[in-house]
Amino acid sequence: MIRVGIVGATGYGGAELIRLLVGHPHVQIANLYSSSAEGESLEKTFPHVSGLGLPKLAPIDAQSMSKDNDVIFLATPAGVSADLSPQLMKLGGTKVIDLSGDFRLECADAYRSWYKKEPAPAEWVEKAVYGLTEWNYEQVAGASLVANPGCYPTATLLALIPLMQKGWVKPDSWIVDAKSGVSGAGRGLSMGVHYSEINESIHAYKVAKHQHTPEIEQELAKQSGIASLVQFTPHLVPMTRGILVTAYGQLETKVTQAQAQELFEATYADKPFVRVRPAGTHPHTKEVLGSNYCDISVHVDERTGRVIVLSVIDNMVKGAAGQAIQNMNVMFQFPEKAGLPLVPVFP
Repeated sequence: MIRVGIVGATGYGGAELIRLLVGHPHVQIANLYSSSAEGESLEKTFPHVSGLGLPKLAPIDAQSMSKDNDVIFLATPAGVSADLSPQLMKLGGTKVIDLSGDFRLECADAYRSWYKKEPAPAEWVEKAVYGLTEWNYEQVAGASLVANPGCYPTATLLALIPLMQKGWVKPDSWIVDAKSGVSGAGRGLSMGVHYSEINESIHAYKVAKHQHTPEIEQELAKQSGIASLVQFTPHLVPMTRGILVTAYGQLETKVTQAQAQELFEATYADKPFVRVRPAGTHPHTKEVLGSNYCDISVHVDERTGRVIVLSVIDNMVKGAAGQAIQNMNVMFQFPEKAGLPLVPVFP
């Protein structure tokens, strides 16, 4: 058993980590941390965790945290981990999995530009491993600091990387239309997530300005060796969980539906959490609800010479807490599926 600490336990990401880790066969939730509710029981914030025997919320103190945990999940807003993770790394004794964006972007100027904050120290950004498990398994296995991917990049990169590695798509042609449930905005209150504002409505936001754009382009280039330009537009839809990515790319060469289907099936044949759907099908967010799966279908439009990839995830699981636990399993040499639901919630 390893001792797990969770920073940001009063947020949605922290709550989802608890939901999944409570049933993990190799984990003890040893410590929960909060900067706003220290000394309180988490049941006060989340009555649904009553009766689990969870520890009370403790103050954030790097010295004690490094001694009391084997791994720490940082389910915090951008900017917190940039300061706290280096402290924990210098003290040693614990591994860190950061669910924020503080260690995802390798370029400090890009982080400043897109996140409007000061970046983490360069030496620790260089040491962090980008935790897209399906494509960075060996690096994650040897990591002490993992940058857990964003929810939109997870669904997008799993859809785009196979095609870019083959060189089948023009690198400046990608258009990514993404739709997310409201939980992706976090637990904070704002007019943007007010029920009467979002119910029975759908809208785009952060058009040409979303901070996940450089993350997608960076990792797509690293995995394919080709610099790509991605037009990424996110939308908010009136549901709690789920992401649907519809990605359009202009083909460089003639590709048949059978070739595209074979490529995806072969690429993800040994990846337990990517399910390639049969040709002609259209995955629904409901079909991955509560699970760590990414369901993908690929479609070749011979009329327009484009390939269209559909990718769905639960943004709170494969897009956040579930992928973080998947990375933890790899880091500690546990079975990759350990503690992660193998059947989505349906209906």
